[in-house]
Amino acid sequence: MEELDRVLGRYATSQELMDQIRYSAESLSMGFDQWGEQYVSGPSLYLLIVAEISFDEYTDPMGGNRWPVERCQVVTDSPEAFTRVARDVAFSRDGAIVVTGDGTVQEQMVRVRSPSREYIEKFDKLEYAEWMGAKHMSALETSIREEVLWVITLSEEDGRVTTFLDGTYQDYPREEIGGRWRPEE
Repeated sequence: MEELDRVLGRYATSQELMDQIRYSAESLSMGFDQWGEQYVSGPSLYLLIVAEISFDEYTDPMGGNRWPVERCQVVTDSPEAFTRVARDVAFSRDGAIVVTGDGTVQEQMVRVRSPSREYIEKFDKLEYAEWMGAKHMSALETSIREEVLWVITLSEEDGRVTTFLDGTYQDYPREEIGGRWRPEE
């Protein structure tokens, strides 16, 4: 835990970065109106916010799936541009998006390898919810890595936005996201 505190301390703006990414994911969820329709998948995101640029130890490239850095390379430079690009990526590409602690989006999208059983067991027992699919279980496991600051997902099935930190998660079902700014339906 000391290591995590040290890493988080190095990125004082990580909460602002996380808030911006979560806001974008919530916006995508709220902006999609076909949830629950048969044979329709909504936008899907899996984002890692990592402490260091080197993440090869626990990821593999997802082939040609890339984040278009020419359209948006830093999350906080233009939140609107980030949300637009995230929308395009959420409907057309597969894999996790990697963002470094300074907000830089890495071009190559990745598959995240599961930590070893021994590594997971150091966290007592991770609690998987019934609704979690493979992406969400991977995100929960990924969040226990010391190099990972935050993980966030947007579920293509129901618009749920979930944040993961240190083997825990905060779930925001679509009907609960948006808070005060949520328009009346």
